[in-house]
Amino acid sequence: MIQRSIPSIGLRIIKSGIAVALCFVIAYFRGNEGIVFYSLLSALWCIQVYRTNTRKNAIQRFSGTVIGALYGLLFLLALERIGIAKPEWVEYESSFFFLQAVMVSVLTILVLYTTVLLHKKQASYFSCVVFLSIVVNHITDVNPYFFVWNRFLDTCIGIAVGIFVNDFSLPLKRKKDILFISGLDGTLLNENSNLTDYSKVELNRMLDEGLQFTISTMRTPASLMEPVRDIHLNLPVIAMDGAVLYDMKEKMYKKVYVISADTSQKIMDFIRKAGMQCFVNIIVDDMLVIYYSESEDPVYRNLVTTLRRSPFRNYVKRIPPKEEEVVYFMLLDKKDRMERFYEQLMQKGWQQELKILKYDSEQYSGYSYIKIYNKNASKKHMMEYLKQMTNMENTITFGTIPGQYDVLVKEGDSNQVVHRMKRYFEYGIRPE
Repeated sequence: MIQRSIPSIGLRIIKSGIAVALCFVIAYFRGNEGIVFYSLLSALWCIQVYRTNTRKNAIQRFSGTVIGALYGLLFLLALERIGIAKPEWVEYESSFFFLQAVMVSVLTILVLYTTVLLHKKQASYFSCVVFLSIVVNHITDVNPYFFVWNRFLDTCIGIAVGIFVNDFSLPLKRKKDILFISGLDGTLLNENSNLTDYSKVELNRMLDEGLQFTISTMRTPASLMEPVRDIHLNLPVIAMDGAVLYDMKEKMYKKVYVISADTSQKIMDFIRKAGMQCFVNIIVDDMLVIYYSESEDPVYRNLVTTLRRSPFRNYVKRIPPKEEEVVYFMLLDKKDRMERFYEQLMQKGWQQELKILKYDSEQYSGYSYIKIYNKNASKKHMMEYLKQMTNMENTITFGTIPGQYDVLVKEGDSNQVVHRMKRYFEYGIRPE
């Protein structure tokens, strides 16, 4: 039997309810002069996940209301000018229907064109809603001018309430002097290699409030782009298992540990003599270039076909220039061949001056990877460099390997990193 968890009521839902209640309270003290319905709509429109979106929506709603109300007022003045502004005439004279249809149609074009001229195209819908509510639904009011004013005022009240409620937060002393670093796969991401909605929203909210946070991963910056594209990262990420420090905003490598050109050439010669194929990762002007050679192995060919689709990777099928320094070498082959080659590397003594990793492939059964880095290419070294760069002395790290991180993350709950981080960042409850 499949168990489905019921999602909890989110903060945005609660804020929406509070905003609605406040609009009713304000309407009561105004003596119900306006139409609270319009305040409610405006307030709900401004309750957004992020504060930047709240202000954007508020400006959009306000602009639309002003434009629509002004054209609605223009319509009323035009009727008064030509002497047919009396409600009883409008209500009972059938010929008014045709005049109204022509005038409203023409003015609707002007309303929409005005939003274009003022670069407020996003407010065009609201402009038309306000305009039409005046000239269609309330033209027969005893005092339609009073409705125009109240329509504008009700919207402003709703916008103000929405902004106030959405921006309100408890006066917490947030921990902005702690550098939080989290792993990615199996730590921050769920089984689908995505952040949950909760993690995404809460993480971005804390980042906007000053959270010092970054990611440490074996992935390349190219493979990071998709899962973290919506995260407001302000700090560079530690990528390629500590070989690089990459700024996602500026698309720049802030720090790189490379293998010298001379040593790189020796490694390539050694790989070639062993009859192996490899990917040579080199950074050229903040661009990752991956040199590779042809292979008949179907898994190897599939890997090339899959990875080269990314616009952030640049694959070149040729031998790299001898003068280039290499960030890391990557080999993929069948397990038995990789075992033999790994033993040859150990016999050669490369592990004394290089960092060599060997692990089984999760994607390709029966295959293994070998990666060769600069000896200093480690998450620990890069974390120390990042601490100096940000003038941060204290760090809290999250990961899945026992003994290597401050906070051990267990499999199952992909929200636990953000949840624990939130408790310490906002309330000072240190995660265990």
